[in-house]
This record gives sequence, C-alpha cells and structure tokens, in this order.
Amino acid sequence: MASPSRLIIGLGNHGEEYARTRHNIGFMAVDAIAARYGCPAWKKKFRGFVTSSAEGANAFLLLKPQTYMNLSGESAVEAMNFYQLKLEQVVVFHDDLDLLPGQVKIKQGGGSGGHNGLKSLDTHIGQDYWRVRIGIGRPVTEQGEPVKGDAVTNYVLNPFAKADRAWVEPLLDAIAGEFDLLLAGDYAAYAMKLPKA
Repeated sequence: MASPSRLIIGLGNHGEEYARTRHNIGFMAVDAIAARYGCPAWKKKFRGFVTSSAEGANAFLLLKPQTYMNLSGESAVEAMNFYQLKLEQVVVFHDDLDLLPGQVKIKQGGGSGGHNGLKSLDTHIGQDYWRVRIGIGRPVTEQGEPVKGDAVTNYVLNPFAKADRAWVEPLLDAIAGEFDLLLAGDYAAYAMKLPKA
C-alpha cells in the first residue's frame, strides 16, 4: 500500500490463551476496526500482524505486535521506519488500570503509567504518539485498597468477566463505528462519541 495516513496499533499478547483477556483489549479494538472496514486477512509483517484500508487520504495500517506486550515497540518501530511515519501519525489502543471499566480517554504523549507495552513504545519510538486509553478498572482488596504485584498481573491476564460484556461489546462497536472521526484527526469528537463508563 501507499504510505498510510495513520498507523493504528493495538496492544496485547499473542496466543489463544490471551485472546479475550483484559490486557488484550487493544487487540480487540483493532480487530473491531478491521471488521468494520472490511480489511483483508491479517498477514505477518513487522514482527506482528498487519492489515490495512486504502481509502485515499485516509488510508490506514492496523498493527498487532506479536512480540509479547513488553517488546511491542520493536514491532512498531519497524512499521514506522518502513513507511517513514511521524509520531503524530501513530495511534495506540491499550488497556488502562487507572480508568473505570469502559471509560476512555485520548491524549497525545505522556508517561507509561507502568504499562509495559507503552514503556516499550516510549523506548523505541518516543512518547508523542496518540493514546486511546481504555479503562479496565483496578482490582481492590476486601479492605478496598488497590491490589499490587502479582494480583494485578493475574487480573489483567484473565478474561473479562461475563458482567463486563455489557460494556465491552458496545464500546468495541463504537470504537469501530466512529473511527472516521479519528481518521479525520478530530480526537475530541471521537472521544465524545464513545460510550461513557
């Protein structure tokens, strides 16, 4: 394809055992976009899976790194270099523990918030890419204190609970259905169109 106007990266871990886990909602988001736009089958490239939509000025490339989460930047930098893309053309969909389940915030730049996928991206491509932060909530102890360490790892690597489907599916539908706004660069309008937590 010609150089895309946007590189859209979904973060997740490869392998069927991770397919519907909280940490993989970035993969789920780009899968929904690919389905909405009738993109061709995913193919291996840039140490990940890619597919694309070649709609003139709004052509975009979707990327799901297959390096495991903590090496996501290695895949992203290959795609960026190949198409000579700038950081402001990169949009990353990822899970966020510090937002309520189903809450979405969009911003350019910032820190990793302890997210290993973002740490890798920051190291390999820089920080000034766009981030679509998808809240998965942070688990708490019986005393109401946020859990830490292994308990967090277990939480993010477990599948969404049945009760979560009430917000996950509508959110993914909206992420894909309103995607034209993101392609147009209207990030504020895109965020406003997504369901509220």
